Amino acid sequence: ENFILPISHDEVVHGKGSMINKVPQDDWRKFATLRAFYAFMWSFPGKQLIFMGQEFGQRPEFNETTSLEWWVSDLWGHGGLQRLFRDLNITYRSTRALYELDSNPAGFEWLNANDATNNVFCWLRRDSVGGIVACLVNFSPEPQHSYQVGLPKAGIWREILNTDSLAYDGSGEFGNLGQVTARSVPSAENSLASATISIPPLGAVWLTYDPVATAAQPGDLGIN
Repeated sequence: ENFILPISHDEVVHGKGSMINKVPQDDWRKFATLRAFYAFMWSFPGKQLIFMGQEFGQRPEFNETTSLEWWVSDLWGHGGLQRLFRDLNITYRSTRALYELDSNPAGFEWLNANDATNNVFCWLRRDSVGGIVACLVNFSPEPQHSYQVGLPKAGIWREILNTDSLAYDGSGEFGNLGQVTARSVPSAENSLASATISIPPLGAVWLTYDPVATAAQPGDLGIN
């Protein structure tokens, strides 16, 4: 099945409010929530569609009689969101697992869709030649410092996106130092390996399996 994931102009006009003004709380939580939401959207099967102004967090509703408030992209939060969109698009285009098997069940696998307690969702995206991306999104304002998740392969998983990065006007305090190590310890979800991952509050992390780095140190990973 081919489908689109739209957040169209109908959602940001006629009193519905702009995307950023749909989110409660202070600006830090507003922007963090939007970054997590768009990372969720870009890593889910289907083609993404947003409306003008959403890419930098315009506050007023869309108004066809005025131009967009491009100047706000120079401000904290707005500029970070715009840079996130740049990197979402770059990473999407360069990572086949995020798009190649969109309409094929083989391209998507839930790792954990039932963690209502922590409000965390985890899934895999795959391509046709063995590429894998693990996507983890924390929609809670509480950080997950040592989140246990099952993964299909033991080895090195590189962090290719973290929405809490300073580059996106996040805190920069919650990350995985560029990679995590999955060990050959079966998870509660019956995955062949498992890892401990730091997920930022109201944030998303993408990890991709790195066979080259894994092959360089198999003895340290419990790989048979």
